[in-house]
Amino acid sequence: MAQPRNETKNNSVTKKKVIVIGAGFAGLSAATSLAQKGFDVTIFEKNTELGGRARKLEINGFTFDMGPSWYWMPDVFENYFKQFNTTVAEQYELIRLDPSYAIFFSKEDIMRVPANLNEFYALFEKYEPGSSIELKTFLADAEYKYNVSMSDFVHKPSLSIFEFVDLRILNAALKMDLFKSISKYIHKHFKNQQLIQLLEFPVLFLGAKPNETPALYSMMNYADIVLGTWYPMGGMFKIVESMVNVAKQQGVVIKNGENVERINIEKGIAKGIVSNGLTYEADIIIGAADYHHLEQKLLEEKYRNYSETYWKSRKMAPSCLMYYLGLNKLIDGLEHHNLFFDTPFDLHAEEIYDRPQWPSQPLFYSTCASKTDKSVAPEGKENLVLLIPIAVDIEDTEEIREKYFNIMMDRLEHLTGQTIKKHVIVKKSYAINDFKNDYNSFGGNAYGLANTLMQTAILKPSLKNKKVGNLYYAGQLTVPGPGVPPSIISGQIVAKVIAKKFGN
Repeated sequence: MAQPRNETKNNSVTKKKVIVIGAGFAGLSAATSLAQKGFDVTIFEKNTELGGRARKLEINGFTFDMGPSWYWMPDVFENYFKQFNTTVAEQYELIRLDPSYAIFFSKEDIMRVPANLNEFYALFEKYEPGSSIELKTFLADAEYKYNVSMSDFVHKPSLSIFEFVDLRILNAALKMDLFKSISKYIHKHFKNQQLIQLLEFPVLFLGAKPNETPALYSMMNYADIVLGTWYPMGGMFKIVESMVNVAKQQGVVIKNGENVERINIEKGIAKGIVSNGLTYEADIIIGAADYHHLEQKLLEEKYRNYSETYWKSRKMAPSCLMYYLGLNKLIDGLEHHNLFFDTPFDLHAEEIYDRPQWPSQPLFYSTCASKTDKSVAPEGKENLVLLIPIAVDIEDTEEIREKYFNIMMDRLEHLTGQTIKKHVIVKKSYAINDFKNDYNSFGGNAYGLANTLMQTAILKPSLKNKKVGNLYYAGQLTVPGPGVPPSIISGQIVAKVIAKKFGN
């Protein structure tokens, strides 16, 4: 049975009603930005917990960030909260990690990456004499790319090529190395294999092999090395809590445990949604859940931007296998963030992207947040998350998960020189099937679309439905791309487009 429209009056003007599907970073960002602009906004979230992939897990006194754990590009978060007359410092305590992270190349070769830039130059000199001079040139170029991208490219809706037809922007684009691979670009500057892996690792999570990722993304090295790796005390979920609080202050209504089953379209106009069997009407709808799911499951075929064939032709960023572990002792030798590159980088990347399969010799990552934050584990205990990037849509069983848990445990014990596995008192896995069940994730992906040249800007899935005049999309499957900061920006972009067209 249809429910009456919940239209409100503001100085005798009827607010246009917006429904946002999904309460992840993109959905919260879009909803809050539109509420501030005078729209009547309601978020419908499938799960009982908010935050999308950035939910938290609490077990027996341990608190785990279920998804994102890297806090990069602090300027994006600061600019977001500034929009609502608040600051990051007012919302949560943010500290810069030092060392930023550790890379285990072997038991004898452990690189601890310093936060101090002069110490970082010295680190490069240790591995490759003379390389600090090249590094300064490399970082200056990366800074240029970062600043130009953030000011001229990232915030564009990419609805038309004409957005980029500006002499200043075109000149900048020529300097952005869009047509060079980041692998060739890095190899041009450095010879030492460890330093190359240090600089290439961020793109592994951007969703393509380094030799297929544009050199434009060296801007992520600037974000890593110069802007730094940070941590919000209490965990990444503190960002979600702060965004939810700001959303409510702006008047956003959030309904969780709402499984949206259909988007109702009449004569090319979205009229509302069906959630948990009830109909809700709206003037504008934003799909901030999985783009593929929204189109293929909630819309009739004639109203979809893209076919199933199109989606199957997309190059996806990886999925991952994660283990959330609580240990009854403290671990020596680990930092807050740890990368285990004691196996071949290229082989693992090939088994994600070229020959999708479970990796034969996986690289893996661990975050040990209790090294920084005593609130996430009981006293004298350790909070540990292990993660292996894997191909999307491969077989996912408990037996396979357990096999890779043992592989990671064996290597972790060897590389740190201590017993760990027998001290595990909390253990929960998360992988492809969970991404599909919890987030309707296409292929069980964890990070969205790969950032290849052919999936950049106007070549990404459009943030606007081309057949339905008031239906929009946000999140990591549209512009600007995967990651927490881009997802926040995605919500801001779509809010700006909607406000311009439908402004109250």
